[in-house]
Amino acid sequence: MGQPIEAVLVGAGNRGGDVYGAYALDHPDEIRFVAVAEPIRERRERFAKAHSIPPERQYESWEDMLAEGQLAPALVCATMDSQHLAPTVAALEAGYHVLLEKPMATTLADSVRLVQVAERTGRILQICHVLRYTDFFTKVHDIVRSGRLGRVITVEHRENVSYWHMGHSFVRGHWRNSELESPMILAKCCHDFDLLYWILGRKVKRLQSFGSLIHFRPENAPGDVPERCTDGCEFADECPWYAPRLYLGDWTGWPVSTISEDLSLEGRRRALETGPYGRCVYRCDNDVVDHQTVNMELEDGTTVVLFMHGHSHEEGRTMRYDGTRATLIGRFGMIDSRIEIHDHLTGEREVIEPEMSLGHGGGDEGLMAAFVRAVRNPDAGTLTSARDSLESHLLAFAAERSRVEGTIIDMGEFRAEAERTTD
Repeated sequence: MGQPIEAVLVGAGNRGGDVYGAYALDHPDEIRFVAVAEPIRERRERFAKAHSIPPERQYESWEDMLAEGQLAPALVCATMDSQHLAPTVAALEAGYHVLLEKPMATTLADSVRLVQVAERTGRILQICHVLRYTDFFTKVHDIVRSGRLGRVITVEHRENVSYWHMGHSFVRGHWRNSELESPMILAKCCHDFDLLYWILGRKVKRLQSFGSLIHFRPENAPGDVPERCTDGCEFADECPWYAPRLYLGDWTGWPVSTISEDLSLEGRRRALETGPYGRCVYRCDNDVVDHQTVNMELEDGTTVVLFMHGHSHEEGRTMRYDGTRATLIGRFGMIDSRIEIHDHLTGEREVIEPEMSLGHGGGDEGLMAAFVRAVRNPDAGTLTSARDSLESHLLAFAAERSRVEGTIIDMGEFRAEAERTTD
């Protein structure tokens, strides 16, 4: 067993505590957490106990932690989106290599600033674009780049958010309101923009986006519904988003695990009676879209359409790459994942079944392993550099501007404007 790198954690919630923390416990020869900063006491103490972190290395805030000086070579930042900038900048300035949860920031200027600070300090800033590390998307990347499809002419990529995930995260949850956190196109699709950029290897020349919030509005309620599902709703039996049905069953993993620190039946019931996840989906303060499309023209003339919506029967991404020699059709889902290649000359169809596992199809483990390797050998670089990751964020911010303003965005001009936002 080799010597693990040491790291500190900022934000011990679902991603920080349950995903990246779990990786350290499963791979003690690769990474060991030696300090944690988390304002919620139960989370902080639970993480500290699991990782044998002494009391003097348990902090309520990242400010208190960083005031101690650099405690390890690496820092994992898994706070809420709107809280990414300050601790990451401070950590980079203090000498840490940083693994930062996506999206890197909630504004264009803050995203650019993070990249500029990382480049100035010479530290690793790796964004958690976990899907690059899956066997599925690695195979799609390699097939497209091999030339097997010929010249790729057009691409359709769909981010199909399930109805229950939409209700949990983007109607009732943290990402429901663009004034509180990221626009949905950034929070959900910075992964997808990143994949398209990585797989196709070309930048977008111009784009246009359309979308709105159609369904989750007061006027679409089935009748006189109460503020909360727990207040007694006569439409409970016919509502897919009825909270007790979604959160009070036997399952206590994600997303149920995010509604309360107390996951007993009574604890979850109290959370629905008092917290955001018990609210009627037609009585929330949500304003993010429930569907959006982005039309893109790449530098080489290839056209790409990205669909994002929150009304799918199941969670997953689907895609189609049409080239001059073959067509690739892919399905990346929780239940069924496969890649089909249809050869134009022979008419033959090849079916590929990539390896899949829990944690974004194996991407969570791949990401952490890559970060450990990068910290051990910073000169080797990473698959997801901060500058490369910025491109996906620029596309998301440009798409949101296009949607709101009804304009076509010249991405060359947008990139130049973005770099000036920190002047």
